[in-house]
Amino acid sequence: MKTILSEIRPAIVSTLVLAVVCCGLYPLAVTGISKVAFADKANGSLIVDKNGTLIGSELLGQNFTGEGYFHPRPSAAGANGYDSASSSGSNLGPTSQKLADQLKERIAAYRTLNGLAENQPVPADAVTASASGLDPHISLANAELQAARVAKARSLAPEKVKELIVANTDKASLGLLGVDGVNVLKLNLALDALKE
Repeated sequence: MKTILSEIRPAIVSTLVLAVVCCGLYPLAVTGISKVAFADKANGSLIVDKNGTLIGSELLGQNFTGEGYFHPRPSAAGANGYDSASSSGSNLGPTSQKLADQLKERIAAYRTLNGLAENQPVPADAVTASASGLDPHISLANAELQAARVAKARSLAPEKVKELIVANTDKASLGLLGVDGVNVLKLNLALDALKE
């Protein structure tokens, strides 16, 4: 009996010590360091206006529909899209007739909204949802095709809108991982800030 207890006790003690270290001390230390060193990112990269009102997160897409705003990618997250509690894609595959019909409708609507010719190519991100349904970025090509509509709706010079696109473009990591993308929420907030 003594030999069994002498074998079990070190296993129990080491399990408890590792549980305290790995499940308690380590997460607390990492959380504390991140809150101090990266306070903005540790709290979700939230965007707050000058009155302290929460506007959103630069990491999550939001729906903008007005002509004076850049529109994000379509979203399949939740019943009305852009629901962070229901993050998901549509799960429609390349042979899906429903997807083909959606794409035809979205392409036609995008061309009409942005005053494009019937045969002008449309960026894929303008008509397809991301896997999460919450992608905050659009491609540079998508932003540039929307720029004329936004400039006209806001009575701005197209050059000014293009400057804002460049200023709100997130570059590829290390210059080669991923692609450049325009953060829609930050871009639309920059447009609204011009009125102030």
